[in-house]
Amino acid sequence: MNDTYDNINVDPEMTVMNVHFKDPCGRSYFDIFKEKEDSKEISTRGLRADATLFDEMIIDVNTMYFERKGGYEYAKVFYEEAFRFAEKKFGAENVISAVMHADEINIAATEECGHPVYHYHLHVTAIPVVDKDILWSMRCKDEALRGTVKNVIHQVSHSKKWASKQKELDENGQPVLRANGQPKFVKSYSLLQDELFEHMRNAGFADFERGEKGSTARHLSSLQHQYKKDLERCHELEKSIEAKAIEYEAASDICKTFSEIDDIGTKRTLTGKIIIENTEFNALKSLAKEGVSGRKKIRELEEDAAFYRRRYSDLSHSYRSLEKDYHELRKKCEPYLTAIRRFPEKVMSFMDSILEHIRQERERNEQNKSKETSGYTTAKQKTAKDKVHQRKELER
Repeated sequence: MNDTYDNINVDPEMTVMNVHFKDPCGRSYFDIFKEKEDSKEISTRGLRADATLFDEMIIDVNTMYFERKGGYEYAKVFYEEAFRFAEKKFGAENVISAVMHADEINIAATEECGHPVYHYHLHVTAIPVVDKDILWSMRCKDEALRGTVKNVIHQVSHSKKWASKQKELDENGQPVLRANGQPKFVKSYSLLQDELFEHMRNAGFADFERGEKGSTARHLSSLQHQYKKDLERCHELEKSIEAKAIEYEAASDICKTFSEIDDIGTKRTLTGKIIIENTEFNALKSLAKEGVSGRKKIRELEEDAAFYRRRYSDLSHSYRSLEKDYHELRKKCEPYLTAIRRFPEKVMSFMDSILEHIRQERERNEQNKSKETSGYTTAKQKTAKDKVHQRKELER
């Protein structure tokens, strides 16, 4: 079981959204392997000490495929069918773990779509098992049994499980040969892709695209998408560097101006008086005027800067306060948000029932108010009639 992640794009808060089609229930893979071996479900007969005991199948589709189809809910349906394919390949009893990861955010797709987009993929861990015929030896007393099948064991063997028997053909349909003249066989990885593609298409996923033939790269489409976005970021950084270079050039011109000012008045007469030429004198006058006006502008800018610093401080304080309120509110609402993500239909049905209850309660309150108002009006009218009757009696 993997509790730590080298992938920095994993969002721990979204781990609860992972879907376990086959859960080892806290047991280690080796414990499960030992249990199966002890119960004779599998056999390690002829197994090398360094043999592969577990195979991992990663079924992965381009992130935007699910984004177009409906996101998380569609991915669950898709990968549940992919899990059935894995059971078919390994044998359901040999699959130890199968989990759809929904906690890995795709940064490039998120920036493109403007909302969090997660990269859904299926991890399957299984024991590679093949059926091996155990034959009666030639020393068997019963000659009729010699060389026949004695029993069948479920042997753990990665090499036999994925041994390819399909010859690789060239464009003319002829077998491709190795340097030693032996035929080449199609890689089992490529055959597995073909079988998965056919299985998913037969299951109704007609627009599901097969991985690139002959490629051994994983997550190829997603990496291409990430590469494109990273390239765009590089171009933005280049523009920023160019802008900084322009600022540096402007600053270098200022430094050169300071140097020229320092050189003014270096010429002196024999008596020590400073000689300033007309061009230098006019330049000094211009610089003096610019300095006076510049000091005024600097004061104005300092006042503006002080105002904006105070403004920033106030807004920063307000932001921290709002951020604290937001996190407290999110913490309180987390059960509700989790329920929406996992059971959206049930939550909507529940909310509809609450709104209906509120509507009915409001109607009852309005009816009660109407009755009270009507009763008050009737009593008031009765009191007025009694007063009129009393006045008439007194007049008589």
